[in-house]
Amino acid sequence: MQQRALGRTGVPVGVVGLGAWQLGADWGRVDEDEALATLIAAHEAGVTFVDTADVYGDGRSERLVGQFLRTLPPAGRVTVATKMGRRVPQEPAAYNLANFRAWNDRSRANLGVDTLDLVQLHCPPSEVYRTDEVFDELDGMVEEGRMKAYGVSVETTAEALAAIARPNVASVQIIFNMLRLKPLDEVLPAAGKAGVGIIARVPLASGLLSGRYDEHTTFGADDHRTYNRHGEAFDQGETFSGVDYVTGLEAVRRLAALRPGGMTMTRFALRWIIDHPAVSVVIPGARHGEQARANAGAAGTAPLTPETHAAVRDVYDELLRGSVHDRW
Repeated sequence: MQQRALGRTGVPVGVVGLGAWQLGADWGRVDEDEALATLIAAHEAGVTFVDTADVYGDGRSERLVGQFLRTLPPAGRVTVATKMGRRVPQEPAAYNLANFRAWNDRSRANLGVDTLDLVQLHCPPSEVYRTDEVFDELDGMVEEGRMKAYGVSVETTAEALAAIARPNVASVQIIFNMLRLKPLDEVLPAAGKAGVGIIARVPLASGLLSGRYDEHTTFGADDHRTYNRHGEAFDQGETFSGVDYVTGLEAVRRLAALRPGGMTMTRFALRWIIDHPAVSVVIPGARHGEQARANAGAAGTAPLTPETHAAVRDVYDELLRGSVHDRW
């Protein structure tokens, strides 16, 4: 699998990683054996980057990733990124050193490691990006050896640009996919210039870009695609990228017509992201090994043509630019 540097860490990672939210909660139940099999299958397919968070299943995802790490030989190096901050009410005052230490201790215990590879603030309140003390405290935790580097997971392009301007932010995780093109305008160019890594999350728009759904598709009651369509539980942008479901279906139908012959919609959507060199790694989720292997295979497909990229932009401009979701 093609390798790219993970921003200012300089660590090489496979360009397709694995998002481990599904293994924790909010996507329907995944049992422990299936979760571990998914992680192993992804690794065997060339995945060397796994993204999780302390809030996914209240630590379940981290603990499963930790179990997986203990199955690897010394040469089977995997970079694990976790996140912190969403287990408390979202008030800027909560982002303080005492909480950082407590969250860090819990994640290290869950993952079974002494030093975390990458810790990301998990979509904090916008004021946090303007608070120098927050980043001074994160610098101190790196110096202590609690973590090797830190980054930020963001909701908006403005937050991404504020994070990129911070001198020691290694990476920015942002929603970026065929239905969410706004990061192309400023965020990716700024990250590339600063040497900050871009971790592209929600690359399939919560599965919408897989092409498997239609107007009659239903999701389980414990699936955020049921209970968070309008932001009832957390930021609306995390579910279907904030796109109205019916509009999204129409966009996917138009995008499907642009695929090179024989390419699945999933690989088409992931290849489109990989084609942007400012992206360090894209992190599709998977609930079983077959999905993980199929996602990893996108790294081996040929780059899309400039004409195809232009046609994807046309679909976005016609259906999505200026819509409510474009606030992100």
